[in-house]
Amino acid sequence: MKARFLQLHTLTGYSATLLNRDDIGRAKRLPFGGHDRIRVSSQCLKRHWREATGEWSLQDLGSGKSTRSRRVFSDVIPARLRKRGLSEDRIVNVLMPIRAAVLGESIKAKQARKEKAAEDANPFDGLHTEQVIVLGEPEIAFLTDLAAELVQDDSEGAAKKVETYFKDKAKKANLKTLGMGSGLDAAIFGRMVTSDLLARADAAVHVAHSFTVHAEEAEPDYFSALDDWVAAEGELGSGHINTSELTSGLFYTYVVVDLCQLVGNLSGDRVLSGEVLRRLIHLIATVSPGAKLGATAPYACAELMLAETGTRQPRTLANAFMKPVSKQGAKEKAAAAIGEYLGRYDAMYGPHEGRRLATMIEPPPDHAGERVTMEVLSQWASEPVLEAS
Repeated sequence: MKARFLQLHTLTGYSATLLNRDDIGRAKRLPFGGHDRIRVSSQCLKRHWREATGEWSLQDLGSGKSTRSRRVFSDVIPARLRKRGLSEDRIVNVLMPIRAAVLGESIKAKQARKEKAAEDANPFDGLHTEQVIVLGEPEIAFLTDLAAELVQDDSEGAAKKVETYFKDKAKKANLKTLGMGSGLDAAIFGRMVTSDLLARADAAVHVAHSFTVHAEEAEPDYFSALDDWVAAEGELGSGHINTSELTSGLFYTYVVVDLCQLVGNLSGDRVLSGEVLRRLIHLIATVSPGAKLGATAPYACAELMLAETGTRQPRTLANAFMKPVSKQGAKEKAAAAIGEYLGRYDAMYGPHEGRRLATMIEPPPDHAGERVTMEVLSQWASEPVLEAS
């Protein structure tokens, strides 16, 4: 593999939207270069890319979508065990020790969970996890089968059976060697685990927070909702009055793909890795955060995507916008700022990256490589992981 990293840079414009809100309902912000910018969090971006459906969806690749939830052991697995005819008591008795063994649990946490379970009316509430965990369908199916197997008879307690099972090194390794068992989501965006039974996956795709290349543009939107019934009776006024913040801006987004990590997380499947890359590039360019769909129709595609492949440490182009561009002609000025920054960077460090550019902004930035279509760019960017296939 000649290239170690793929870097993606996009410019995408939105008007009158509220793409990502904070805890009080205002647009998320980021101070940068002495000016506040409107921001979209990396978590928000990744979720929309993961959940996207349609032509470029990731959900029908590999072993499918991972389940991210606090309720895997309290809802997902119990529902499947009920269909096998197991009673609630037997399900709880076997899943309690399996949960503790798989996720790891301190003595203090175990005692707190037991006390909480004793207080809960629903016996499955004690199986909730404190944090969202990520499990793939093969892992969930494995744990479901294991639970059903260990409660087939009552010759000894379920907890003892679980303890005996996981003392066997060969059986203990079964769960960890599921390969793609954690699901495609975890293979791409990573999975942090504290137990030695589950395979940890370092993120192959690193996503920065998007921000506007210029100072923030925002205003409060006063709105009302009429009550049709009382209006028909001749009554004046509104059934609801409120305000919401609306923002506009040209956003810079930066994504890095560790190509070696991606292939490794996908069990060495280079063909799958190439298809993941191709789809992900199109998702980054075309999928918008979906807040306030009905009120703002926040749909936009990137007007510029620059792809870079190389072996040296990645670097963002965010510093091209340390000094915000002026809002008039922001697209053209942002593209020029990217070209200028690339020129200065290459002059200092040398031009080591291969580059391809897809853009509708005129003139295109300098030093950005050959100008191509999005389809050609996505194919070119996936070539490094396909070389040995």
